[in-house]
Amino acid sequence: MRLSGHVIGLLKEYMHDLVEQASQEAYTQQSFGFTPAQYRPDQAISDLLAILDDRIESEGVQVGLPEGFLHAMWTLCNEAQAHILDRVWMESNAVGAPTKATIRRLTYQALIDYLDTADGRASA
Repeated sequence: MRLSGHVIGLLKEYMHDLVEQASQEAYTQQSFGFTPAQYRPDQAISDLLAILDDRIESEGVQVGLPEGFLHAMWTLCNEAQAHILDRVWMESNAVGAPTKATIRRLTYQALIDYLDTADGRASA
């Protein structure tokens, strides 16, 4: 499935929302003295797919998400998994102990980069 610039833009918006949510969670946890649990790229992808499912259910047609989009994204995320894991591992090691927000940001950037270069299937 070829993803339009509009759809990529929506993805980036949803990804930004998830990164912001993680930053807010970290602030709240820190203010109460909690240590956040370790967070992995596969969890970031699962969170993205969950928000896509929710947004498709609530506003998919209105915002222009194509039919079959969730399945296509699930497939693309599976294909990109090795690329994402390698890249996030390298980049997160450079920042020390990465936060949930950092893992999400790195994971989603790696996914967008994969979509931009995945055999012409996506365009930015």
